[in-house]
Amino acid sequence: MTRKRKFWGWGWEDGGPNEEQARGVAHTLAQRFGVAIDLAPVPRADEIALAAPRVAPPAALAAICSADPHERLGHTYGKGFRDIVRALRRDFSPAPDLVAFPRDEAEVAALLDWCAGARIACIPYGGGSSVVGGTEARDLAGRYAGVVSLDLGRLDRVLEIDRTSRAARIQGGVLGPALEDQLRPHGLTLRHYPQSFEFSSLGGWIATRSGGHYATLYTHIDEFVESLRVVTPSGVVASRRLPGSGAGPAPDRLFIGSEGALGVITEAWMRLQDRPRFRAATAVKFAGARGFESAVEAVRQISQAGLHPSNCRLLDAIEAANAGAGDGTECVLLVAFESADHALDAWMARAIEIAVEAGGVAPEGGAKTQRGDEGARDGAAGAWRNAFVNAPYLRDVLARAGVVSETFETAVTWDRFAEFHAGVGAAVRDAVQRVCGGGTLSCRFTHVYADGPAPYYTILAPGKRGAELEQWDEIKAAASEALVRLGGTITHHHSVGRDHRPGYDRETPALFRAALGGAKRALDPAGVLNPGVLLDPQPA
Repeated sequence: MTRKRKFWGWGWEDGGPNEEQARGVAHTLAQRFGVAIDLAPVPRADEIALAAPRVAPPAALAAICSADPHERLGHTYGKGFRDIVRALRRDFSPAPDLVAFPRDEAEVAALLDWCAGARIACIPYGGGSSVVGGTEARDLAGRYAGVVSLDLGRLDRVLEIDRTSRAARIQGGVLGPALEDQLRPHGLTLRHYPQSFEFSSLGGWIATRSGGHYATLYTHIDEFVESLRVVTPSGVVASRRLPGSGAGPAPDRLFIGSEGALGVITEAWMRLQDRPRFRAATAVKFAGARGFESAVEAVRQISQAGLHPSNCRLLDAIEAANAGAGDGTECVLLVAFESADHALDAWMARAIEIAVEAGGVAPEGGAKTQRGDEGARDGAAGAWRNAFVNAPYLRDVLARAGVVSETFETAVTWDRFAEFHAGVGAAVRDAVQRVCGGGTLSCRFTHVYADGPAPYYTILAPGKRGAELEQWDEIKAAASEALVRLGGTITHHHSVGRDHRPGYDRETPALFRAALGGAKRALDPAGVLNPGVLLDPQPA
């Protein structure tokens, strides 16, 4: 039997907590917040009436276009809190008229040509894992004749491997697991693991400047892009494959982070790595009133020591307890190294030494290099990893329970972090208290740089049935305003989408936005590609 993905939430229909486990989560949340909590029923496709498609494809494209209700439902939203809540309310009013599944680059070009000529909005779709409204046909009524979701899932192959240079030419629609399966026989890996890895694509990672596995050094997909091939309504843009270049503004950079507003990434040459054979991991705990402050100092010193750990994630006390990595009284610093070439004892010993000198308590005996996957999923590190992988499934349960949940991430320099963290915390806690009557705010570092951390915040609060979206909107607005006002970025790795547009507009210079608009007009004259992302839709 073929597994089906949920049309309303994250992952597989048979994945995540079962109904009994979901009730257990709801019971735990009810005890935590001191309120009664019940679970909203899961929607069924046959309960939802979709409007008839407003457009029909030309005969040459009919074979790759579908009006199947399950496909249209599944391509309506991403996987953020607002998306799940609207799906639970059976509101699929932004559903695309058609879902297109091109089989090659020529069909992508033909689809864009049809959409541009007929003024049909075309929204590129990789794995549909956006949590910021990146794949939604929002506020397009009256502007376009219809909406087509362009699903790249059939462009899913590794086309060519250059083992000497450790690189591969890869189609943009391949999802994370399939990509690694095709690279594994060659002893190679892209080693890019965002939380959405199972249901996100290479093209999507590039288009959203995805943050991946590495907490230091290779933090974003940018570092791995060697060249791109992009189909636009005005033609194909193909950059030259090079290890590096100083020849003016790089063509690739125009499309990395463009979120489908400038073109469709059909292929990319990507830098690869040999598969790791050596690993070392440990968890250092920081207790006391100044535990988090001491842990932050340890992370700063490690990030500036040139050690480049693959994992350097700091969990505050609440975050550690939620993940099962701590008891709620101590912060936990997860540190890991990996290599395909050498043992890691010296690197790990120095990282532990720095953490202990800053006030941390390390496991007795430190952490020794292990081969293969041994030790990578043990102890606090293993508990955190399991919670991290399963978190998107849990988000579905939280939405069903009427619990307002949001994760937002940013980056700021070390010299401003203490003031920034205090200011963001105060603004968000005030909003949560005002809007929901209470809740929790936790923080972890997902990535760290020599000049600053990328803190990631999680909000959980009891919502009011029927008002969860309005509550979320108010809390999200308060958080976003604080991030930008205090000097952080509106997003470190969740991309801009439609939810972060106000913050992105405040963060970026006006002349830059004007220049981006000029690129949009040159590449997409009719303005049909993902309208509303990065730039406003063109007038009807």
